Amino acid sequence: MARQKGNTKEVKLTEREKGILSKLCDGLSNGEIAAQLKLSVRTVDAHRARIMLKLGIHHIAGLVKYGIREGLTPA
Repeated sequence: MARQKGNTKEVKLTEREKGILSKLCDGLSNGEIAAQLKLSVRTVDAHRARIMLKLGIHHIAGLVKYGIREGLTPA
């Protein structure tokens, strides 16, 4: 669970979203994540877009920063 910057709204990611975000933070591409999780690239891309929308983050760098802060990947 996380708070959006400047907002009191709680954001809750699903376990799948956390897993995909963790792999993105580790530097994997959508294709690599899809292969590891046996999903289509479009499905991984949809999850990434939904994560970004939920968190109000517009860049991959912001997702990585969030992932490190939330302990989804080592710093």
